[in-house]
Amino acid sequence: MIPLAVLAFTVLTSLALSAADWPQFLGPNRDGVYTGTDIATSPKPALLWKKDVGQGFSAPVVAEGKLLLFHRDGNKETVEAFDPASGKRIWATDSPAAYRDDFGFDEGPRATPTVAGGRVYTHGADGFIQALDLLNGRQLWSVDTRQKFEFRKGFFGAVCSPLVEGNAVLISVGGSNGAGLVAFHKDTGKQLWSATSDEAGYGSPAIATIAGARHALFFNRAGLTDVDPASGKVRFQFPWRARSHATVNAATPVVSGDLVFLSASYGTGAVLLQIRPSGPKQVWSSDDAMSNHYATTVLRDGYLYGFHGRQEEGPSLRSIEFKTGKVQWNLDRYGAGTVTLAGDRLIVVRENGELVVAEANPKEFRSVAKAQLLPGTIRAYPAIADGRLYVRDTKTLAAFDLRK
Repeated sequence: MIPLAVLAFTVLTSLALSAADWPQFLGPNRDGVYTGTDIATSPKPALLWKKDVGQGFSAPVVAEGKLLLFHRDGNKETVEAFDPASGKRIWATDSPAAYRDDFGFDEGPRATPTVAGGRVYTHGADGFIQALDLLNGRQLWSVDTRQKFEFRKGFFGAVCSPLVEGNAVLISVGGSNGAGLVAFHKDTGKQLWSATSDEAGYGSPAIATIAGARHALFFNRAGLTDVDPASGKVRFQFPWRARSHATVNAATPVVSGDLVFLSASYGTGAVLLQIRPSGPKQVWSSDDAMSNHYATTVLRDGYLYGFHGRQEEGPSLRSIEFKTGKVQWNLDRYGAGTVTLAGDRLIVVRENGELVVAEANPKEFRSVAKAQLLPGTIRAYPAIADGRLYVRDTKTLAAFDLRK
């Protein structure tokens, strides 16, 4: 009985630790949801530490006792591991960086690292993919997609955060000649399959089980592509983009059951699809419901919360009904930012550096806490792990305690 009790305790402890991690873009399930219960109802953020970092829009991640940040310093892209509680550096690994932004914006990495199975997977702004040992940062394998797949830079370089599914690392490469989407073996970097010749979008894929089958959902330049992650077989493609060439699809698909929500700006708007064996069925679409420029919405109890409108035009923050698109409430010209869900609270990090904690209430917007975190501008998503909030702008990485 004692060994069984020890085993049960070990399993429960392991589950508790993993629940506190934020190992990839948008969190454990790529849905922007923090499942911990340790955040205060009306938190008063206490600064734990902050440090200078390089350029980039790549979000921090937390896994297995390490906080990781992917950023650029000079002509190097650096993956750096820190102690989450103190900010003390554990290790750092550099790779060459040659990306140049055509618009004079930030030239750091855009894609967020993914941690799985003791490895860290990164996708640099110039299309350089690598796997590192989480323990010490040692490079295990790498692929230069510019050379191998004729990666197309687009407007803002490579943005897709790696998605690990089974033995595969799935990435929207945006290469020509059938290398729009590529799967790499997680242990060796060997190409497993490739599909489509579509240009990459500026978002990251979602993964879901629909009708008993796994679906990798890529919202790329032309629209949604549904792929079997094991074989690379394309189930269907659903066109959804603006007519103008100078546009982007950047938000990650939101999945609930057999329903998939897509949203883009530039006059495109939102659409809700029902995924059936025969293909997608459109439930509703509207440019007046929710048009996400770059930030993905979050879903709770049948309602979506997110930013509507283009970043440079002062988007509104709003709630809409998931199955109908009906607007529930709207804060006009609220300004851009990101929304993360923690229990029944919305964790809103605005571009101006302000944190706003509000009720996830479809009837009205009710703020319960506010604090200025950084001077701004914050465009990277935050990470929440073990009751701590990690945010970064283009110069600073900071940790705040939100616990009860």
